[in-house]
Amino acid sequence: MTPDNNIAGAQQNEIAVKSTSKTVVRKRWVFGVLGLVLILIAIYLFRVQSSSAQLSTSARRARSNTVAVPVVIAKVKSGDMDVYLSGLGTVTALNTVTLKSRVDGQLVKVLFQEGQMVSTGQLLAEIDPRPFQVQLAQAEGQLVRDQALLTNAQIDLERYRTLFKEDSIPKQQLDTQESLVRQFEGTIKADQSQVDNAKLQLIYCRITAPITGRVGLRLVDVGNMVHASDTTGLLVITQVQPITLVFTLPEDNLPALLASMKGRQQLTVAAFDREQKKLLATGTLQSIDNQIDPTTGTVKLKAVFPNTDGALFPNQFVNARILIDTLHNVTLVPNAAIQCSPQSTFVYTVNSDNTVAIKNVELKLAQGDQTAIARGLDPGETVVIDGVDKLQPGTKVVARAADQAQPRS
Repeated sequence: MTPDNNIAGAQQNEIAVKSTSKTVVRKRWVFGVLGLVLILIAIYLFRVQSSSAQLSTSARRARSNTVAVPVVIAKVKSGDMDVYLSGLGTVTALNTVTLKSRVDGQLVKVLFQEGQMVSTGQLLAEIDPRPFQVQLAQAEGQLVRDQALLTNAQIDLERYRTLFKEDSIPKQQLDTQESLVRQFEGTIKADQSQVDNAKLQLIYCRITAPITGRVGLRLVDVGNMVHASDTTGLLVITQVQPITLVFTLPEDNLPALLASMKGRQQLTVAAFDREQKKLLATGTLQSIDNQIDPTTGTVKLKAVFPNTDGALFPNQFVNARILIDTLHNVTLVPNAAIQCSPQSTFVYTVNSDNTVAIKNVELKLAQGDQTAIARGLDPGETVVIDGVDKLQPGTKVVARAADQAQPRS
């Protein structure tokens, strides 16, 4: 190959290389433009979707704001609130008596019904009295015999005194007769005690009620032999009218209780059932224990109840509430209206345009289903007591009073 041909080939190769480089650069530029376009399209689509979501959320909020939420409302009132202290207690009988036989014998009569109310002195049972009647007859016969001997000795003593004055008998004989009379007098007293003892055994054969109360289940049947040494009795009588309630209060409540006792003659105690809904009886505070139980940090109190209707039963568990004070002219709302957040305690109030607003409140005291408000509400305002979970400030509501609300199933 000639030199000219070599030069021509080299030139052609150089031209081909330059052409290839330009093509590569052109392709890179095209791909870069396409990538930038795709990025811009993606950003645009993202913004469009975000705007649509925001519009949808705004629309839902707007629709929710336009739909009124049904709620139950109540009026804020002004009135008096009783202040109570509450504790769990046990009903305790004032007196419980187990009747036992004081003599040995056969039970021949049972004159009571199980669960019957009996009064003091009422005959309840009878033990066979015949052995003691025989003992009484023997004691009375011995008494009559010794009384006759005493009478004869007294007559002889009067005769000896006359003879001694006439100096017809020695002084020793008179002294002996006086001693014999005193001996018979002592015998008469012993005989009389035997008679009284036999009569007492006959009285013990008739078992009567020592207290007024309710009879329990019968422990011995007719025909059984009973003894004074028996550990089990014939029956148990429990006094239920009046009856007492022993309950406990935390030691922290003791200062308020003592302060209240200084200003009042008697403190009222109410007994409620386990659910604290039904009032069983009302009584008065009788006494406070003289020490605090260190294991529980509580103090015992005893209240007395007339229990004329028998609502309280011995060993019954009840909830005791003792009235220690009364707050006058306080602002009252139902407990259901009170809402709590980490920042504050608040209520939802209903405005005149049927929208709700939040008002922060300061609580004073809660008793039962009412709460006393110290600050934040005025009597006459309307608060929401049901349906608050769907509310926010400005929400429109359809309100109905608590007494018109249908009970939930």
